[in-house]
Amino acid sequence: MKTDSLFYRLFQTFPPLLFDLIGVTLPSADTYRFQSVELKQTAFRLDGVFSPPEADTDSPLFFVEVQFQEDREFYSRFFSELFLYLRQFAPPNSWQAVVIYPSRTVDTGNTFHYDILLESPKVTRLYLDELEQPENSSISFRLVKLITAPVSVAITSARDIVEQAYRETRERQQQLQLLDLLETIMVYKLPTLSREEIQQMMGLPDIDLKQTRFYQDVFAEGEAEGRQEGRQEGRREEAAAIVLRQINRRFGSISSSLETQIRSQLSLDQIEALAEALLDFAELQDLEAWLQNC
Repeated sequence: MKTDSLFYRLFQTFPPLLFDLIGVTLPSADTYRFQSVELKQTAFRLDGVFSPPEADTDSPLFFVEVQFQEDREFYSRFFSELFLYLRQFAPPNSWQAVVIYPSRTVDTGNTFHYDILLESPKVTRLYLDELEQPENSSISFRLVKLITAPVSVAITSARDIVEQAYRETRERQQQLQLLDLLETIMVYKLPTLSREEIQQMMGLPDIDLKQTRFYQDVFAEGEAEGRQEGRQEGRREEAAAIVLRQINRRFGSISSSLETQIRSQLSLDQIEALAEALLDFAELQDLEAWLQNC
């Protein structure tokens, strides 16, 4: 799973997180929405744009890029995309740009033509390993720090986040959403762990693990029983139901035709492939395109 997909899910779930990271206070932070934007007639796609409500022309747009790999051409591409967006959409809002790096060592882009922008207050470069974690930091902030934390530290931090999620979050659906993000990050960091190992490591009840780690362990669960005739269909139906729940969490309700295709027409192998691919989908159109190619 790509790191920018982790950040996409974090920003979609917790839009105010961006403003916590860059130390900006906006009264309208809770009203922003985060989306990936494809620019017409080009091969450009902005990682993410934080937009205030349409009626709010006083609050700025925030262009966000997550850059975890060295790239000498990064700034030329990023600012090309940014200014092309401004030309195509002509928003009435001012703008800010935020680039998120794991550390300064990855910030290797050629800055020669862009120094004046990078030195201006319009652009913030954020290095996660230099972020000071506040004493009473939010769960979303701690999830961001977890992405770049060493494995030995990450395991302890994951346990603390689980305790904080149960302690501070009353709504069951929101608890599961937080645990889903946490488990996804830990699988990204430790992809060889089994459900039992993650359960033991983070102290999660088995019922919560079953509702979060759908894309990997659900297909292994009951594997021995699946060898018997008649078990295959039951596993397929269970996997389809879990994938549909995750789709609804990401994109809201989908059409009955899409749900029928997933529930009735996909094989178990196809559902497993969809579960893997779903983590990298930026919008509902990505799901529709994937299903058309099945």
